[in-house]
Amino acid sequence: MVRLLYQEDSYVKEFEATVTRVDQNKIYLDATAFHPGPSGGLDADTGLLVLPSGSTVRVVNVIEDGDDVAHITEAPVQLSPGDKVKGVLDWERRYSMMRLHTASHVLAAVLYNKYGAKITGGHIKPDEAQDDFDLSGVENWRQAILTAVDEANNVLSRCIDVKVYWLERDRALQIPGIVKLAGRLPPAVDKLRIVEIPGVDIQADGAPHVKNTCEVGHIEVVSVENRGKTRKRVYYRLSQVPAGARTA
Repeated sequence: MVRLLYQEDSYVKEFEATVTRVDQNKIYLDATAFHPGPSGGLDADTGLLVLPSGSTVRVVNVIEDGDDVAHITEAPVQLSPGDKVKGVLDWERRYSMMRLHTASHVLAAVLYNKYGAKITGGHIKPDEAQDDFDLSGVENWRQAILTAVDEANNVLSRCIDVKVYWLERDRALQIPGIVKLAGRLPPAVDKLRIVEIPGVDIQADGAPHVKNTCEVGHIEVVSVENRGKTRKRVYYRLSQVPAGARTA
């Protein structure tokens, strides 16, 4: 199986890896820091592969392919299994999605803790995110979302360190609220990757996050929409990273 470097350290911007197979413009590696989409609701990372010749090729998409990860390049390249390449992420794009991802966890935790609301959909792009919540038992759901955003911003401003660790699956699933996605369980693996914001949220999650909530900035609501009984949607973006926030 491919080694997912972003699960070990979300701040890996460049890495070296060995080609395991090539299928036209799909490049498979033994390790990658590129996060595939739409895993975790995030858009795929993009960037460059530096080839053995020293030339580069754009990585325009990254997708899960069974237990493997396919790096889709803008054009086929001459590579063979065993070749060494260097991956370089479009870091600003990735970092923006990391900030939004951590923001989404905090917002989801506020709504879950107040209303038992589970996530029924979501998508994170580099410049904006959207989340759907089951707020079917809440009469004034629009105000509930706006109030939750205010509370989430208060939490983010506390500069809480985000913890990432692994737990045995059976033990992890005993933790209340470890799964906040409606109708979904984590993959059937022996250990689950846990993302915890102490005192705020704990979830099974495989995607990149920032190290500290102060890196997120301020959640700014773009709009809220009614997409159905169990799909109350909020679109949001973030303010700039506060001065002095850690970015590596």
